[in-house]
Amino acid sequence: MTNRKKLIDAARAAAAFAHSPYSRFGVGAALLLDDGSVVTGTNFENASYGLSLCAETVALAKANSEGKLRQVVEIGIIGGMLDAGGSVTGADAVRPCGRCRQILNEAAQLGGRDILVHCSSGDGDALETHRLSDLLPHAFGPADLGIA
Repeated sequence: MTNRKKLIDAARAAAAFAHSPYSRFGVGAALLLDDGSVVTGTNFENASYGLSLCAETVALAKANSEGKLRQVVEIGIIGGMLDAGGSVTGADAVRPCGRCRQILNEAAQLGGRDILVHCSSGDGDALETHRLSDLLPHAFGPADLGIA
């Protein structure tokens, strides 16, 4: 099984737990760490929309809480409208928002790597793979502060 398939499958499983009662748009994310382990996250909406958390941010915060933020190598993301059974649907690949790209950049610079970002549609038919540096060119991060 390829890393991309493994991560998209793990992201799909995570998306089943999306807390998105307002938008009904579920997103799952799965991080591959350099030791081969996978850390997942799902979006978590809040009635005060600005306080909602994206799946990518949840997964990164979870990795960080385990002391593994510098170990992120790849991420798989899947998203779409939730059907009555809680499965994500849709034909368009979901890419990380600008905030998530910036937070991914933090992990990338601290880990000294260009993270691969695998993006999938809810139905799984549309798959894209990007380097983070292509999704967020000329990024500002720890290296600009002399930290990475």
